[in-house]
Amino acid sequence: MLDADLAVLYGVTTKRLNEQVKRNRNRFPIDFMFSLNEEEVEALRSHSATSKPKRGGRRYLPFVFTEQGVAMLSSVLNSEKAIEVNILIMRAFVKLREMIATNKNLAKRLDELEKKYDGQFRAVFEAIRQLMTPPVRPRKKIGFLAKEPRARYGRK
Repeated sequence: MLDADLAVLYGVTTKRLNEQVKRNRNRFPIDFMFSLNEEEVEALRSHSATSKPKRGGRRYLPFVFTEQGVAMLSSVLNSEKAIEVNILIMRAFVKLREMIATNKNLAKRLDELEKKYDGQFRAVFEAIRQLMTPPVRPRKKIGFLAKEPRARYGRK
């Protein structure tokens, strides 16, 4: 998770969150927290509305926290809100892992069944695989459609 997103959840400024992390740097090894590079930041900008440094946005590369880094933040940001938010985030990570494991197990069992029953149930297996894949949402078009210009001065 990005430092700015975590700061919003914890109810502190990004600057305050990063100050606490820097003061306790030994609690955040590379597998708990790392910094994005310029290319990754640029890719983020293309997906979200973040301002460029020249126009008054962030002037440094953002930090990204892993699950363990998020857990460590609750000890650095010592408040009731930090503890409460940390518990909720940890539960979300656990639920996500459970969902991923369930999907992997289901795919494995489906492969086994497909081998066992050969071509008899091909249509059934295809339907199940389609249900397992997340739906692709059509991208919403932005902008407006221009009407055809009207003829001026009575000409066509």
